[in-house]
Amino acid sequence: MIGRNIFARHSVAAAATALSVLIAAPVFADDKMIVVTPDDVMKEAQSMLGGVPTFVHQIPTAALPGFWVEERDLEFSDKTALDAKTKALISLAVAAQIPCQYCIWEDTNTLKQLGATDEEIGEAVAMAGLTRNASTLFNGLQVDFEQFKKDLGGK
Repeated sequence: MIGRNIFARHSVAAAATALSVLIAAPVFADDKMIVVTPDDVMKEAQSMLGGVPTFVHQIPTAALPGFWVEERDLEFSDKTALDAKTKALISLAVAAQIPCQYCIWEDTNTLKQLGATDEEIGEAVAMAGLTRNASTLFNGLQVDFEQFKKDLGGK
């Protein structure tokens, strides 16, 4: 259930990003290139998710392997530096700024399934807003970057 929900969340944003990949996504294992084909994607999605979400069939064939490899090896993987809850909190914060209604809906559902509280979800969104506000102020006011770093203890 969580796998399906997580996969659905990036359908729009990641599909747009993945448009730049070629027909097959090269993956390296033991110094050999393995090509992931659209058929491989469908088989893996079926196996991992128990079905292939309808929107997957809408992703251009040329973009599908790259999109899937990134989802599988970053978002779905438990062998990355960040846990699933942290990844979903980051994704929600970004989705709130884009904005992406698909991602916001999916990230919120995923976070609740992962045990996130309403306070944690709200704080992630509030941090996104705070960062956006500060960035708007500092850029618009043309705050001197070198002075900013000095003021905050940087070199």
